[in-house]
Amino acid sequence: MRRQSVTIKHVAAEAGVSLQTVSRVINNEPNVRPQVQERVHAAVAKLGYVPSLAARRMGGSRSYLLLALNDRDRTIDGWKSGEGTDWVDQMLMGGMLKCGEHGYRMIFELVDTHSSHVEREVQAAISSLRPDGVILTPPHSDNPLITELLIRQGIPFARIGSPQPGEGFAISMDDGKAAEVATDHLLDLGHTRVGFITGSDEYALSGERLEGYRRALRRRGLPEDESLVGRGDFSYASGAAAAEALTSLPDPATAVVASNDQMAIAALQVATRKGLGPDRFSIVSFDNTPIVRFCHPPLTAINQPIAAMASAAAELLIRKTAGEQDLPDARVLPFDLVARGSSASAAGA
Repeated sequence: MRRQSVTIKHVAAEAGVSLQTVSRVINNEPNVRPQVQERVHAAVAKLGYVPSLAARRMGGSRSYLLLALNDRDRTIDGWKSGEGTDWVDQMLMGGMLKCGEHGYRMIFELVDTHSSHVEREVQAAISSLRPDGVILTPPHSDNPLITELLIRQGIPFARIGSPQPGEGFAISMDDGKAAEVATDHLLDLGHTRVGFITGSDEYALSGERLEGYRRALRRRGLPEDESLVGRGDFSYASGAAAAEALTSLPDPATAVVASNDQMAIAALQVATRKGLGPDRFSIVSFDNTPIVRFCHPPLTAINQPIAAMASAAAELLIRKTAGEQDLPDARVLPFDLVARGSSASAAGA
């Protein structure tokens, strides 16, 4: 019999058991006699059977699916503009690879967090897919309409990039400390007029990063000049506008920390157009997605463990669904700063 033609029905017939029994054995479900397990495993080995997702779902309560929700507007805008971010790629890589290790699949859905129908959209996805767990990315991670719906439904979920306490597994890095490290890097290079470009206020981590920047200034005894804070929303356009304002001040900024790679790239373009080298306008970015290595000069960046966070979220959800107890409510993953050519000692320092 050819391997690709073998189905669960063939295994059941070979072992002399029901389809549900085969599924329970494949899924390591309880209440199957050892002798029956041996017959099923022998049939699987003899026939070269590869379990399908449908077969695995047949015998138990698990669906072997995780649902990952990302923001629709920002994701589609990035794709259409050609400014799509590698953040999504990194998240998918981490989540899908971890799911694959455990025989799971991860389904990626886009939901508009601004929609008055966000609960209906999420409910429709849950009803059609019956996922074992849900991975929420910012800003969904901090949207109470979504998290409360999942709590009511009794569906485990993980919140990526959410520093806030609450239900679900919280998976993050220390965003405040990361911003502090980025700012310290520029201050150590002799820059005293260090600006900061924020992310969207919809993201809790944006406030954490801004506070980390301010904490670094206070520790050095430097004033917190609000003119040095540019309000961004993670888009290229907002980063360009903020960098233009920072470099046009009567006493301009000589360095900046940008809250994501797209805004940092925009700041670099502004600096290049104005003839400002890294000694006169150094830049540190967040995320460290692959594109920053190909800028000129390459961008110094906080290496955010995006793939690792998605992987940790998937792992915790799968372990919870398998019945494991005493799992950690939160996991904070390490970051590091990768210094490249976009940051340099301040002119005259």
